[in-house]
Amino acid sequence: VQLQASGGGPVQAGGFLRLSCAASERTFSSYNMGWFRQAPGKEREFVAGITWNGPTTSYADSVKGRFTISRGNAKNTVYLQMNSLKPEDTAVHYCAADREWGLIRQLAHAYDYWGQGTLVTVSS
Repeated sequence: VQLQASGGGPVQAGGFLRLSCAASERTFSSYNMGWFRQAPGKEREFVAGITWNGPTTSYADSVKGRFTISRGNAKNTVYLQMNSLKPEDTAVHYCAADREWGLIRQLAHAYDYWGQGTLVTVSS
């Protein structure tokens, strides 16, 4: 069972990136998915989440209106479209899967599977 995150890289402030997270098994299509990030010296924080069937999403206040989470047609791929990037968005971004059905959870310890992380670096 693996999650593979990709799409990070360097970008200037105001730019955009699209992160992808591919799950190795179709069972992930029935899991809520989330994106988290961790900046140096800081705790891992919730960025965005989406329910297993896609219609419900949740965002951290710091990214609302700039980031969009979505699922691919096969539902075992999750995307994070990040627009209007700011230097404070610089962090390693992780995707995660939550086996528990229901509301999107924002606590990292609630998630059961994690990808390896992809670094986003936003320069001013």
